[in-house]
Amino acid sequence: MSRPTIGLALGGGAARGWAHIGVLRSLIAAGLEPDIVAGTSIGAVAGACYVTNKLEALEDFASTLTRRRVFGFLDFNFAGSGLITGQRLGARLETHLKGCVIEELDRKFVAVATELGTGHEVWLNKGDLVTALKASFALPGIFRPVQINGRWLIDGALVNPIPVSVCRALGARIVIAINLNNDLFGKGGVIHDQEALLEPSSAEDPALPEGNGRAAVHLLHRQIFGRGNGAPGMSAVMIDAINITQDRIARSRLAGDPPDITIGPKTGRIGLFDFHRANEAIALGAKAAEAQIDEIRIAVRALAA
Repeated sequence: MSRPTIGLALGGGAARGWAHIGVLRSLIAAGLEPDIVAGTSIGAVAGACYVTNKLEALEDFASTLTRRRVFGFLDFNFAGSGLITGQRLGARLETHLKGCVIEELDRKFVAVATELGTGHEVWLNKGDLVTALKASFALPGIFRPVQINGRWLIDGALVNPIPVSVCRALGARIVIAINLNNDLFGKGGVIHDQEALLEPSSAEDPALPEGNGRAAVHLLHRQIFGRGNGAPGMSAVMIDAINITQDRIARSRLAGDPPDITIGPKTGRIGLFDFHRANEAIALGAKAAEAQIDEIRIAVRALAA
């Protein structure tokens, strides 16, 4: 009996996306390797490393990240359309994926992006793999947009955070969705009668110091990652705004086109910029996938031809 085609929809979620590595590891160990992979943002990166047999390299890279190393990958650009150019991260991807062409991969793969201006959902299923990934994770305001065939593209999470529909369109009989925001209870509620207090801010944003490179870098680090008093940094504001939008859109799209199986790693306590907590996220992804292995096998047996 032939096994039904399995599609894997890997959702966005910034640093929580390291959980995708654990999910993929568990599926591979159980003999349930997906035949079709569609990914958005960090999900596209994890999916691309799977279909190119570079998952181990991605895990090695993620596991060695520290706060300092994460900051070192951020090549700031204050004159362009994104805070970070992404050239250092792009160079890292090129190290392992240079020359990979999407339509020549052994498995079907799509990276989802959003076109600026029109809001079109763009399925990147041909051409240079690294370029497609850079477009799919181009968070607005953080990474500069990527131009492909005359279209300026940004993060696909704005239109299709968990691309179940892509897997279905490519012929998947069973679709497994990885939702990295599954355990964030209480999101999207309404707070009634909140009183606004006329109270000035406790601290003003400090000016960038002159003539002291180390102090300037330290201040920039606080502005990006946040301060010790709990005030969010610049990146946290931008990424969390995208995450709120992504969560609302994901709920709507999953309700209209539900997957057959949902794997929801409990990554809610991992911050969106906590890329240094990869080992924790990977373990949570593996645990969540292992809990669903029996359900996936039941679905596979039911649809086997």
